[in-house]
Amino acid sequence: MKDSKVGTKAVWAGEKDYLVHGATQVPVVLSVAYGYDDMDEWYDVAVGKKKGHIYGRNTNPTVQSFEDKVKILEGAESATSFSTGMAAISNTLSTFLVPGDRIVSIKDTYGGTNKIFTEFLPRQQVEVVLCDTGDHEQMLKEVAKGCKILYLESPTNPTVKITDIERMAKAGKEVGALVIVDNTFATPLNQNPLSLGADLVLHSATKFLGGHADALGGVICGPEELIEKIYHYREINGATMDPMAAYLMLRGMKTLHLRVRQQCENAMALAKYLQTEELVEGVYYPGLETHPNHDIAKKQMKDFGGMLSFAVKGGVDTVRNLLPKLQYANRAANLGAVETTVGPARTTSHVECTPEERAAMGIPEGLIRVSCGIEEIEDIIADFEQAFNFIKENELC
Repeated sequence: MKDSKVGTKAVWAGEKDYLVHGATQVPVVLSVAYGYDDMDEWYDVAVGKKKGHIYGRNTNPTVQSFEDKVKILEGAESATSFSTGMAAISNTLSTFLVPGDRIVSIKDTYGGTNKIFTEFLPRQQVEVVLCDTGDHEQMLKEVAKGCKILYLESPTNPTVKITDIERMAKAGKEVGALVIVDNTFATPLNQNPLSLGADLVLHSATKFLGGHADALGGVICGPEELIEKIYHYREINGATMDPMAAYLMLRGMKTLHLRVRQQCENAMALAKYLQTEELVEGVYYPGLETHPNHDIAKKQMKDFGGMLSFAVKGGVDTVRNLLPKLQYANRAANLGAVETTVGPARTTSHVECTPEERAAMGIPEGLIRVSCGIEEIEDIIADFEQAFNFIKENELC
């Protein structure tokens, strides 16, 4: 498995040890508790001296198989999972931060993450410094002042901005900071932050990993020493992944390389088309040479991902008229699924934020986020074209 290509790992990794009765698929183990006749063995498992399971809030065979698959794809020593992506983020930060600590990050993180930075952590007397995304010099200056955690997200949600992970991770290490990267948009197929110097990499598994918009989950990977600390916090606080969700994630990840490959191709083609549309004011996709950090993305990513966004003339009014005309796109607050999904930041990634807060993060109200699905690209482009034509013909912009 070590020398296998990533697509093969997505299918086979992390499953063999959990197959039973000759089954070719990992079973859904729904048992809450696990029994032991030998009291000494029970104790050894309970205190971690021996592998096994005690109680579903702590570990579960199906969930552990999912964790093993992700850690192999990310090239990590260990992984632990959570009930949601936000649980992965909040539990990880809570594991390491105490009052008086300092964290440096960027302004363009996902809306829920941004709320932790601007609302919850300051309440806990944690100093939070948010730098302009892409302004590496500003970030380097703030990191040099010292910080407990350097938290990055690249590409960002929803404006797909890029941060030089290797450069920032090196700076973080110089001051003893823990470097954490949200890799949800890139997926392990397109980017591996641990190989770029990060200490921990996390995913909202709900998105591309699961890929079918039918299961919630989060996961974090890294050195065993760090993951054990996060696991301990999570097992006590109870944000445990459900076994059925883990099963659905395992099923979804078997086609991860096929889905992501098509989604990347579709995103690039759609981005190029949108650049030609007169009602579009700006297209944001790191695969475009016009993207301000295209060179960095090209250096640290194998491909540019299935996510893009674009701003339309006429702002919110155009968004209201345009999106309902799309036939092959779900208007929903999700991403990474096999179906194309669209929505403005004001109802998806940054619904928790005020218009003023979104504006401060450089997110216009007329911005539309697109998660490209696996449909035929000719149909996706034709669908957007007819929607734009409707707006122009009816003078709705």
